[in-house]
Amino acid sequence: MLFDRTFNAEPGQIIQIRDGIRRVTAPNPGPMTFTGTNTYLVGTNPLVIVDPGPDNEAHLDALLRAAGDAKVAALLVTHTHRDHSPLARKLKTVTGAPIIGAAAHVFARPVKEGDASLDVAVDTEHAPDRVLEAGERFSSPGVVLEAVATPGHTMNHLCFSLAGTDVLFSGDHVMAWSTSLVAPPDGDMTAYLDSLQMLLGRSETFYLPGHGARINDAHNTVEALFAHRMDRETAILNALECDQLAISALVDRLYEGLDPRLRGAAGLSVLAHLERLERLGQALRLAGPDALWAAGGLAFDRSD
Repeated sequence: MLFDRTFNAEPGQIIQIRDGIRRVTAPNPGPMTFTGTNTYLVGTNPLVIVDPGPDNEAHLDALLRAAGDAKVAALLVTHTHRDHSPLARKLKTVTGAPIIGAAAHVFARPVKEGDASLDVAVDTEHAPDRVLEAGERFSSPGVVLEAVATPGHTMNHLCFSLAGTDVLFSGDHVMAWSTSLVAPPDGDMTAYLDSLQMLLGRSETFYLPGHGARINDAHNTVEALFAHRMDRETAILNALECDQLAISALVDRLYEGLDPRLRGAAGLSVLAHLERLERLGQALRLAGPDALWAAGGLAFDRSD
């Protein structure tokens, strides 16, 4: 798939997306966050803030400047990574608005010894005033947002549909600049793929993601993301049919020209695919100190 990496947000700028929707990008650019985390202000007065972002004073000041004299009715959080949810707590203190949306963090599976982590890690202090389940709505004068459960990137990930429009705030589940990171034990590849398929059955076609540019042809993007993951899975299986391989070796084979800063993320993505394939009986984690993987049933000839 061809990614759109032309987006060039200036942190702190207030960008009008549509009537009643503005975007402010946080000053936290990086290999995992692209140009920074997008925060959206929805409505006029009162307004709703979607994904407050990282704990950053400059971003806090920018959001308060964008809100002006308007009442903030709620702070909606898509998921509990440290680039999305922590600023909600400071905004709650300043504005009195409740924190709504994603539940406290839950891991996709029990944490195992040796599990890796990334700098963009879990916000363990997230404590919502109200958790939204799939299909539940938050209503404020002029704004109705429906929770769309999209586990995968994290197991508590939500998107938010703006009722009466074609708009979906897609968090980190669907982005134009990159595929979403699915990193065990935080995320689950099967859940992520199922969530992509679910979105194809919905009517929203204009997505506003947590990072990068708006997505005008959302269903085409979702289909491309799904196809990309299936291609990656096929490449992993093809490699394992020929050899026993560690995750680092699979990364070398699968990610040509990879930015060294993304090597850890690529390894976690491969692990997510391997854990899914293991559950399907198509991959096998071999015992021993080398953490090797093989095709399910050890299909290759080990006599060589």
